[in-house]
Amino acid sequence: MVSKPQGFYQRLQELPLPAQQAFMAALCERLLPNYVLYEQTTGQGDSHTLGTVLSLVWERLNVPNASIDFARQAEKLAECEPPEEDDSFGARRALDAVVSVSALLDTLQGDSPEAVLDVSRTSRAGVRAFIELTEGEVDSQALALIIRDHPLMADENDFQDAVLEAVSGSLDKVVLKEVRKLGRNGGISNLGLSLDEVEE
Repeated sequence: MVSKPQGFYQRLQELPLPAQQAFMAALCERLLPNYVLYEQTTGQGDSHTLGTVLSLVWERLNVPNASIDFARQAEKLAECEPPEEDDSFGARRALDAVVSVSALLDTLQGDSPEAVLDVSRTSRAGVRAFIELTEGEVDSQALALIIRDHPLMADENDFQDAVLEAVSGSLDKVVLKEVRKLGRNGGISNLGLSLDEVEE
């Protein structure tokens, strides 16, 4: 059964901040392979830095008083963005990953109540764009039905539902480890793309 986004987004916004952050971090993990593939195919980008920043977020979630300069991490993250002039599909999906990690960092530096919704929508929008790209020319009504019934979109909705459930209880280190593993999704991204060697 497909969850109604409105009820879903309401539940997301009602989560305590650490749970929202864990939700976003899991979605970011699942966006990372798209970024790595972009880097591998174009030679642009810095997936190592992007992965390191995300790892620091998980560290903070595990150790709330860990001393991490997230303002500095945000500066490093900005340098990971694909070149502005690159308007390719791969660059846009790579940018999704950077923007999502950046939204997550915003929540660690201050008030950013919309961030969790932004990351959720960014991931869904990437899947939608990928389906549009692969389906070719069809009218918008047909496309809306294709997107609604597409296995990738069903997978995306199921994934986000599963992460939401996972972070809705108490968040101890065991749960956080499970949530991170869920996000890594066996190295397969939200677009169903996988890397031959996803870095652990």
